Amino acid sequence: MAKVYWPYFDPEYENLSTRINPPSVSIDNTSCKECTLVKVDSMNKPGILLEVVQVLTDLDLTITKAYISSDGGWFMDVFHVTDQQGNKVTDSKTIDYIEKVLGPKGYASASQNTWPGKRVGVHSLGDHTSIEIIARDRPGLLSEVSAVLADLHFNVVAAEAWTHNRRIACVLYVNDNETSRAVDDPQRLSTMEEQLNLVLRGCEQEDEKVARTCLSIGSTHVDRRLHQMLFADRDYEAVTKVDGSVPKITIENCEEKGYSVVNVSCEDRPKLMFDIVCTLTDMQYIVFHATITSSGPHASQEYFIRHKDGCTLDSEGEKERVIKCLEAAIHRRVSEGWSLELCAKDRVGLLSEVTRILREHGLSVTRAGVTTVGEQAVNVFYVRDASGNPVDVKTIEALRGEIGHSMMINVKNKVPSKRWKEEGQAGTGRGWAKTSFFFGNLLEKLLP
Repeated sequence: MAKVYWPYFDPEYENLSTRINPPSVSIDNTSCKECTLVKVDSMNKPGILLEVVQVLTDLDLTITKAYISSDGGWFMDVFHVTDQQGNKVTDSKTIDYIEKVLGPKGYASASQNTWPGKRVGVHSLGDHTSIEIIARDRPGLLSEVSAVLADLHFNVVAAEAWTHNRRIACVLYVNDNETSRAVDDPQRLSTMEEQLNLVLRGCEQEDEKVARTCLSIGSTHVDRRLHQMLFADRDYEAVTKVDGSVPKITIENCEEKGYSVVNVSCEDRPKLMFDIVCTLTDMQYIVFHATITSSGPHASQEYFIRHKDGCTLDSEGEKERVIKCLEAAIHRRVSEGWSLELCAKDRVGLLSEVTRILREHGLSVTRAGVTTVGEQAVNVFYVRDASGNPVDVKTIEALRGEIGHSMMINVKNKVPSKRWKEEGQAGTGRGWAKTSFFFGNLLEKLLP
């Protein structure tokens, strides 16, 4: 048999352009009185815009303006950012982290990092087993799922759950209670998967999509993974009941330049740009230019895009599909009503205990974030009543009375007409200060 010879490619050649022209990152706190300017210049590559936006949003930074240009082989971005209190970014650890991750060293290894970015609010969480769940949503489902894991001695290190259009997508990171390491026993994992699937099958109706549980070893950013799961589940096809204003999305073709122009006008909220860029990227569209502005509670975003194959959005059917997918991406993260922020010493069954209490008070979880920092577990739940309506104050007070004796609790209310303005008094338990709590506040404990 004749030998087959393949051409030789030097593996270093692929990174040659980057090594010759390494990316540069500058943090400017002098040019603007109200915000910090983050400027990124580098060689262009697929998905780079999403990577940069992901780093900034993982730090809980608010992007008030942005200007993006990536035509040709070069990528130039300017982001106007503030912290959660609307101030400039002056913390040296945060600035060093941005420069490290988006600079030459971070750029070269970004695609190879394991556990590098946001994992439900914070960074490295150690050894874990990842579980993904997609199913029809119903009251008490998260409680039943966490009870199964507790009974099997799986400790939930971190988790995030989104609900949209009667579907729930959830990613949980668990480890073994005794070893605090990832669970690798096939029999134990099979038992867990079987029991979770039994719980999920009780959610489905004959005319609905099939629920499923699967194990994952990938390192996809958790928020992006939730978008991917709900997108694959085609949650954008259902009719959405929305609190507050409906986003206005239009798509036009710019024949002169060969782009399709996507305009998004809606109420501003944290991580709005990430959700839009994430969706466009996963739908195989490339953003060549963009302008992002926010004025008070309103956001206006304009993207000049082409499909990965170089084509614009020519058919009305394709435009309509993109609009529906962007609307779904914007709605998935929106949660009105009461939010409960809980902090307690981590232990097996903690999530099961808390979600059981929520269920016993007739509350349904619309979105949840669970994370662990050292020995402390920090959980955030957005809740409605079992019918999907706002929860009355008496129920919240009763819940606070039951939970507050064993863990710190902060209660906040978001009103649709004033989506990003907190109203009502923040309740506390065991002396927790009456201040807003953000996962980003924990970051300084984790950064070197």
